[in-house]
Amino acid sequence: MRPYNTAMPELPEVETTRLGLAPHLVGQTVTQVLVRESRLRWPVPGDLPALLQGETAHSLKRRGKYLLFGFRHGTLIAHLGMSGSLRLAQPDEPLKKHDHIDLCLSSGAVLRYHDPRRFGAMVWTADASEAHPLLASLGPEPLDDAFDGDHLHKLAENRSMAVKLFIMDSKIVVGVGNIYASEALFRAGIDPRKAAGGISRARYRRLGETIKAVLAEAIRQGGTTLRDFVNGHGQPGYFQQTLNVYGREGLPCPACGAAVRCLRLGQRSTFFCPTCQR
Repeated sequence: MRPYNTAMPELPEVETTRLGLAPHLVGQTVTQVLVRESRLRWPVPGDLPALLQGETAHSLKRRGKYLLFGFRHGTLIAHLGMSGSLRLAQPDEPLKKHDHIDLCLSSGAVLRYHDPRRFGAMVWTADASEAHPLLASLGPEPLDDAFDGDHLHKLAENRSMAVKLFIMDSKIVVGVGNIYASEALFRAGIDPRKAAGGISRARYRRLGETIKAVLAEAIRQGGTTLRDFVNGHGQPGYFQQTLNVYGREGLPCPACGAAVRCLRLGQRSTFFCPTCQR
């Protein structure tokens, strides 16, 4: 088994999916599990159909970029990878090429997992989900009270890594992926290349506020259509309509008019305004 790690999508896409699916899943009994392709990031457990058939889902939660399907005897931990989606379908709806897993529900609906690149995951644990290797080392949720700029400032002390990579580290804070890191740093006026340990407490407090604001807005607007994302009903997100810098290389900064720049940090495209961000 390869080491556990995370990939796309980002937190708002996962939360949008959770919000869309929860009313249709919680309280429903799984009548059948169909696994058409088990070769995901890690193999789908061979006994997953037997584990879930006849069981009722009592919760659907999110931790970082993971969806947690709660059952009486354990938790199904799902990750959407780089191109995965979970959507509600009808039993007679034609299958798409990369529809790999169906959870058939007592309501008659089908929860269908689609993943062209197969970088997603469906992992079962009978133990407490927070102790699972995927979740045990995760930092605080960015929208919780436990997270703020003081938390960032404390953990950034003496760190020379770029601040964008620092806030994308899931051990520091979960769910701040590439798109939203770029957008939050723009709103905070911080150069993404700046050393994490060289930023003042006051600027980190501002950054903590902008991280919360950007993620909350993205959730309200349904995520972003980037990376093939669709919500729980198969609809695209709309947050990309309000992106200030991400994906806008060469276009004018909405604040000052300077050309937005793009460079590589940690093997990821990083967009910023060279005038507004210092």
